[in-house]
Amino acid sequence: MAKICFFSGFLLLAFLSMFEAQEVKVYELKRGDFSAKFTNYGAIMLSLILPDKTGKLDDVVLGYDSVNDYKNDTTYFGAIVGRVANRIGGANFTLNGVHYKIVANDGKNSLHGGSKGFGDVIWTVKNYKKDSHITFTYNSFDGEEGFPGNLSVSVTYMIIGTNKLGVKMVAKPLNKATPVNLALHTYWNLGGHSSGDILSHTLQLFGSSITPVDGELIPTGKIVPVQGTPYDFLQPREIGSKFNQLSDGYDINYVLDKSSPKHLRKVAVVQETKSGRKMELWTNMPGVQFYTSNMLKSEKGKEGFTYSIHAGLCLETQGFPDAVNNPNFPSQIVNPGDTYKHFMVYRFTAH
Repeated sequence: MAKICFFSGFLLLAFLSMFEAQEVKVYELKRGDFSAKFTNYGAIMLSLILPDKTGKLDDVVLGYDSVNDYKNDTTYFGAIVGRVANRIGGANFTLNGVHYKIVANDGKNSLHGGSKGFGDVIWTVKNYKKDSHITFTYNSFDGEEGFPGNLSVSVTYMIIGTNKLGVKMVAKPLNKATPVNLALHTYWNLGGHSSGDILSHTLQLFGSSITPVDGELIPTGKIVPVQGTPYDFLQPREIGSKFNQLSDGYDINYVLDKSSPKHLRKVAVVQETKSGRKMELWTNMPGVQFYTSNMLKSEKGKEGFTYSIHAGLCLETQGFPDAVNNPNFPSQIVNPGDTYKHFMVYRFTAH
């Protein structure tokens, strides 16, 4: 009987695995010349195609040709990362008197939710209208990657008006308080995903301070002004213009300047001269991780193109890294009955 039960259980698991594999699909949002593709694997943004100043269409998002390639990547291309994006020092924290040891996947630290974060799970499609929006949902279980409590999560991508993309991330703890910090890990290149590096892109970033890090990229707990440093993008300038003052490009959390309570914060303006494309970003989050793909080396991507270092830039709106271990940072703890809400709005133009 035990053998029969074991065999039946094995068949059930095999069937479920096949069912899950069959359910990974690609979905497109399209309005005019503006289109984007997504998959329910990791709620990943696969592409975003829009015209340049001459009307030429290009995909401005780095990624792979096949969804299967995303299952083995270490780049987090286009993924929704969580339960806690960015790093948690020592892969541990204490909450309400309970010490939690979570999965370490970046040396001794936790990165983007652990070894199997939200970017590596299959989400469910709840709503989908091709010319409007798509909503993905995921139910994270108590103890997943070491985090406490069941968590109901949804992500909605939506086309707004002309050439605007909105992203809404919502999470509700069901039975325990838990840290929540979701982020969209898209790599952008406004010249087109295969156009080379982003060092000549112009960036204006509305963050007057940063949270400096140690050698393992864990925040020291300090908040320091950017004025007079290579991290100062308060006025527009080329991303690569002060690379000679850095050891390895940008990978740092900016403290975003506050806006009026009823408005989203302006995060950044990115421009690429040759195409004339401009991307503006707003959010309700207190921080943004600016990353110039410093660890991207010889990654075979879309259309056989090989992405080299600095091939894309990330602007990941977020709570501050390692906030669970820094009480002076804005809290990321969400209690049952409360709701985590994260909004992003992109506006694209070309002149």
